Amino acid sequence: MIYKTLGNTDIEVSLVGLGTMTYGEQNSSEEACEQMDYAVSKGINLLDVAEMYPVPAREETAGLTETYVGEWLRQTGKRKEIVLATKVAGPSSVLGVNHIRGGSRLSADHIRRAIEGSLERLQTDYVDLYQVHWPERMTNYFGQRGYTHRPSLDGIAIEETMTELSQLVAEGLVKHIGISNETPWGLMEYLRLSRERDMPQVVSIQNPYSILSRLFENGLAEMAIREEIGLLAYSPLAFGVLSGKYMHGAMPAGSRIDLFPRFARYSGITSQAATQAYYDVAKKHGLSLVELSLAFICQQPFVASCLIGATTMEQLKQNIDACQVALSDEVKADLDEVYQQYPDPAP
Repeated sequence: MIYKTLGNTDIEVSLVGLGTMTYGEQNSSEEACEQMDYAVSKGINLLDVAEMYPVPAREETAGLTETYVGEWLRQTGKRKEIVLATKVAGPSSVLGVNHIRGGSRLSADHIRRAIEGSLERLQTDYVDLYQVHWPERMTNYFGQRGYTHRPSLDGIAIEETMTELSQLVAEGLVKHIGISNETPWGLMEYLRLSRERDMPQVVSIQNPYSILSRLFENGLAEMAIREEIGLLAYSPLAFGVLSGKYMHGAMPAGSRIDLFPRFARYSGITSQAATQAYYDVAKKHGLSLVELSLAFICQQPFVASCLIGATTMEQLKQNIDACQVALSDEVKADLDEVYQQYPDPAP
């Protein structure tokens, strides 16, 4: 396993991180524990959870992911070996998660209540990385294209959010701060506040990144490298689309899109065409589409960790192995050719 420094910290995170958003919905506690046992045995030390998980977010299952991970940490005694990352939910109006704190916000009191709940479920007295799951203001995230400036919907200022996060760091409840689903302006504002107000610097950004969605490269990649902000790349297989299992109209029973049809962000006509083109590149070079997709992410200099998720052990093993593949210059050239033909077919 390769390890990379997380931002400007002294923390080393595995290049492959374990995403957990299926725990409590598509995966039982026993299955989650089996996954975590195997991941750790392969050198993975980064576990990424969230107070909102599992997905899709429902009141009946809210918090189960953190509960499962917390119980595994207690049973195994591996807390000190794990880089534990969780997230505070943004405004509930975006995803309709009104069951979280009676309507989640990013105000000081909500953040305090959120971290206290997460620590209890995770059975720990600190988290290594505490991330803002999505912005308070209305902007481009969760697949939103175009931009309409709506300052009247800005809500809680980033300054209040950052001030409370800094307090959590001062108290030792949180070691480092991260953001997620953010834009270049949002990252810039967090950095400005840290410098002008002597607050801890954001060390990571968790945004979608895959061969079907390379929007991170437009602005954020340069900022990530220059400012030492590690990308935790999520949806590297685009909701499973880049596994190839949905090609030619297939819909495997029990798959994520079969169970939850609204997760169609990466399933448009252009995405289907791009997926076929990438599949052809993989086949040409004797690779699987999964190997091509995950290896591409892991070779990027701004990526600190590629967050994989799986519902079966077979998928988990395949994904971990795929991240160890090195892509030749010939493969990269063919990837670029497809990218020029299908630039960012999914947001």
